[in-house]
Formats: sequence, structure tokens, C-alpha cells
Amino acid sequence: MADTVESPQEGRKQRSVRVVLLALMIAMMLAMLDNMIVGTAMPTIVGELGGLEHLSWVVTGYTLATAASTPIWGKVGDMYGRKSAFLSSIVIFLIGSALSGMAQNMGELIGFRAVQGLGAGGLMVGVMAIIGDLVPPRERGKYQGMMAGVMALAMIGGPLVGGTITDNWGWRWSFYINLPLGAVALVLVSVVLHLPKKRAKAGIDYLGIALLIVGITSIVLVTTWGGSEYAWTSARIMELTAIGVVALAGFVFWQTKAAEPVLPLHIFRSRNFTLMSVIGFITGFVMFGATLFLPLYQQSVQGASATNSGLLLLPMLGAMMVTSMIAGRVTTNTGRYKVFPIAGGVLMIVGLYLLSLMDTGTSRFTSGVYMAVLGLGMGCLMQITMLVAQNSVEMKDMGVASSSTTLFRTLGSSFGVAIMGALFNNRVKDVMTERAGALGKGITEKSAQLDAKSLAKLPPLAREAYQHAVTAGIHSAFLLGAGIAVLVLLAALFVKEVPLKSGPQTPKAEEPVAPLVEAV
Repeated sequence: MADTVESPQEGRKQRSVRVVLLALMIAMMLAMLDNMIVGTAMPTIVGELGGLEHLSWVVTGYTLATAASTPIWGKVGDMYGRKSAFLSSIVIFLIGSALSGMAQNMGELIGFRAVQGLGAGGLMVGVMAIIGDLVPPRERGKYQGMMAGVMALAMIGGPLVGGTITDNWGWRWSFYINLPLGAVALVLVSVVLHLPKKRAKAGIDYLGIALLIVGITSIVLVTTWGGSEYAWTSARIMELTAIGVVALAGFVFWQTKAAEPVLPLHIFRSRNFTLMSVIGFITGFVMFGATLFLPLYQQSVQGASATNSGLLLLPMLGAMMVTSMIAGRVTTNTGRYKVFPIAGGVLMIVGLYLLSLMDTGTSRFTSGVYMAVLGLGMGCLMQITMLVAQNSVEMKDMGVASSSTTLFRTLGSSFGVAIMGALFNNRVKDVMTERAGALGKGITEKSAQLDAKSLAKLPPLAREAYQHAVTAGIHSAFLLGAGIAVLVLLAALFVKEVPLKSGPQTPKAEEPVAPLVEAV
């Protein structure tokens, strides 16, 4: 008789979890897709609003707000309840989207994009933390693998969707498109998701929040401006570096004193959590560096158009999506996961090394195979890092663990773009000077990354020199990436595999596990 009563409850629970999952996938898509869509619309936006000199801030403002708010959203969810924090982040994101679509000048657009970024930080953290609340560890891999698939789809489809919307509806719809999708997610989460309400006794750690925001903002600005807006040795970069180091050192010190720290340092006592933070940082470093330089190589050396270069990333992103979903399924079926970070580290090293071998004669098929190898490696790492990090902390720190893992990946991407970019730019300029003399130096004096129009205007000799320079820059950047990726393999070897349980259990020091929370 017990079985006949329990089965319908389980069925309703599973259906409710699937509805919530749909809302979470929409929210993840919003957070990931936005920058991809807006990037395609940028030329049209500048043509209407002007302010070309402030163009980079449309992306930088969003990125800064997302990075700075990520750990705060995680802590707020832990203290006051995951559902209310997630709903608040959706509302803020939609307000920022609506205001961005109504912007009348570049200053307004930058400010409204920052509002969007504040909401986006909560979207990404909320999705992973809610999965951690709803689903036992054994099942999380499957769902988090699906989220990784959504991320890959957003990276593939973003430029195409952005171009279509801008060409047919106008650039403002690049922002307005978020409103109906966000409204669906808002309604579904409001109606279907029911999690325990929380109310922390301690107040919010405002000093910790302030120090963290100053520290993260300074470091991201250093990696964004260094080598482009300002020289690495300039006074501005040195000042920002000093501010960032002092603020983060003060933040770490204060976290040992705060009653309710934003980022409780005790979570780093878990070896697995610390190792996942390192792996997440390096994965972000490599992934965003690759997605920056591969389209440039495809356009300038292989002759692909801007749209086609996005599609030519399909081998990497497709492999990443498929592998991430397979890794999630295997983890769910077996409860084991250590093999994936090890395999991911090996494949990432091999893939980056192969990409460093590309030259002016490399075919699109060959480069596609190399990209697929790298994608397989990233797919083994993308969501396994989140899964293991969540499994290494107590339930009360689920949001902090999710936000910290996301933050380290974001910071890794900033450092990857900056360091690999600096190496690439310097190598391109050196080779251009060697091959084309003063003409080559003049061509790359302002920027080592030429767009398609600028490249088409070059004399044949200079164009050939630039193609060789790009391959030299690619070689240096990806060789550095391969060296950095060795750290992923080393970290993975030290991971302590704690079998994931399929049901609720009492958390232990290195083996905390979330209970299955009723979805309805």
C-alpha cells in the first residue's frame, strides 16, 4: 500500500523538478546569450548612439558588475533563501534589459548594462545553487551537464541570433528579447519552486562586500585595460594593481573576523574544493582565450567571414557540449567522477598543443579536429568542477560554493584574455616588423588585431606578413595555454574521490551531501 501512495508523489516531484529545470535553463541561456547577442549588434549601436571611444565599456561594465556581484548573490541566497534571491536577480536583469533597450546615448547604455550585469551574476549562481538544493549529488551531474550544453549552445547561436535580430528588428530588440523569456522563467520559478525559507540572525557583511567589490573591480580592470588602453607599466595599471591587492588582502583578513563572512574561508579547508577552484580558474583561462583567438585566426588566415568564423567554432563547442552531458550521465550512473578531470586535463593539454601547431597552410578540417580535442577536454571539466565543489561543502554553504566556483572561472577568463592577448599582440607586432619593416610596424602600431575591412585594404605583401604574424601569435598564446593546462592535470591527480550518494545523508567534513528537497 505504501508503494501505491509514494509513486504518485514521486511522479509529481519529478515533473515539478523538470518544470523548474526548464526555468533554470532559460535563466542560464539569458545570462550566457546576452553578451554574444550584443557583441554582434555593437556596430549598429555605435552608428546610432555614437560614443565609439566608450564602446568597450558596454561589455566591460556588464562583466565587472557580473563578477563583483557573483559571490554576494551566493551568500544572500544562503542567508535569506535561494528562491527570493534568484527571483530578485531575474527582476534586476529584466529591468536592466528594458532600460538598455531604451538607452538614448552611450553613457546610459553603459549604466544600464551594469544593472543587467548585477542581475546576471545572480542568474548563474542561482541556477547551480538551486540544482544543488533540489537534486542529490548522484543526480546533479546529469542536470549540470545539461546546463553546460545550454552554455555551449549560447556561445554557438549567440552571434547568429544577434545578427538576425539586429538586421530584422533593430538593435534595441537585442535587449527586449530578454523580456518575454525572462517573464516565463519568473512565472515558472514563482509558481513551481518551493524551497525552505531562511532568515539569518547575523547581518550582511557590508565591509566584506565593499572590499570584495573594490578588489575584483580593480583586478578585472587591470586585465581589461593592461596592454590595450594603458601600458602594463603605466601609473594607472600600477595604481589599480595596488588597490586590488590591498583590497583583497583586507578582504581575506576581515573574513576571519566577520560574524557572517561573504566568503567563509573554512570552505577552502576542503582539499577538493580548493582543487576545483584552481581547475575552474584555469578552465576559464583557456576557454575564453581560445574563443578569442580562434575566430581571429579563421578570419585573417583561413579567410572565413565573421559569421562563418563563429560557426567554425562548432567542433570545439559541440564536443564540449556532448562530452559535458555524457560526463554528467556517467557520473549519475556510477557515482564516480575523478576520471573526468584527469581526462579533461590530458585532452586540454593535447588540444592546446595541437592548436599551437597551426600555420598559414592548416586546413579548416585539421583545425576543426584540433578544436574538437580541446572541446572534449573542456567538456570533461565544465560542470564536474561545480559538482565536486558543491559536494565538498555543507548545505549551508551551497550558494557560496557555487558562486566561488563561478567567480574563479570568471577571473580565469579575464586573466586568460589579458595574458594570452598580451603575448599574442607582442608576437604579432614583432613578426610584422621583421617581415614588413616600417610598414608592418605602422599597421599594427594601434592594434595587433585587424578587422576584415582593414585586412582587405592591406597590400598583398603586408597581408601575407600579417597572416604569418597571426600564426606566430597563435603559436605563442596556445603554447602558453598548454603549459598552464598542465596545472589542471596535476590538480586532478590530487582530487580525493568521494563517491556521490543517490539520496540524502548527514554531511561530513570532506563528504557533505545535499538532501533532496521537495519541489512542490
